[in-house]
Amino acid sequence: MNNFTEIKIETVNESFFNKIGKQWMLVTAGNKESFNTMTASWGGIGVLWNMNTAFSFIRHSRYTLEFLDKNDYYTLSFFGGKYMKELTFCGRNSGRDTDKIKETGFTPVFPDSPYDTVTFDEAELVLVCRKLYKQAMTGECFVDKSLISNNYSDNDWHEVFVGEIVKAYKKI
Repeated sequence: MNNFTEIKIETVNESFFNKIGKQWMLVTAGNKESFNTMTASWGGIGVLWNMNTAFSFIRHSRYTLEFLDKNDYYTLSFFGGKYMKELTFCGRNSGRDTDKIKETGFTPVFPDSPYDTVTFDEAELVLVCRKLYKQAMTGECFVDKSLISNNYSDNDWHEVFVGEIVKAYKKI
């Protein structure tokens, strides 16, 4: 990751409401041999269990879920509002059927050991996360049941992942 410098996550002064909700991010899991990425516009950054953490929500239908399940580390890659066409492509197309890297032209890069995972040279900010917790969302847990009909009418529920942010990198 020659084009990046390691930073402390606490030094990021940008709004993650904007970074995640408006500019989107790529959630990527796997390793040099095999990985998948997907666009996400839901998630969060915070403190849980006295650790800096990231909260990610991955639908059961997403191919990336298989890679998250198999690997201990994953990345959240932020592009600062650039590459929206490519992020749209990664959100609308499955890695089962399409080579997203070939189609978008993104350049995979690999964080330093021991973090066997993948991010992209085009990103401006990268968070390397270690899986801590995973739980399936279910309808009976919703207090506001209207969220079910508005977001899960097809029963394609999310898995909730909590990851410890173990490294943060910013583009040089």
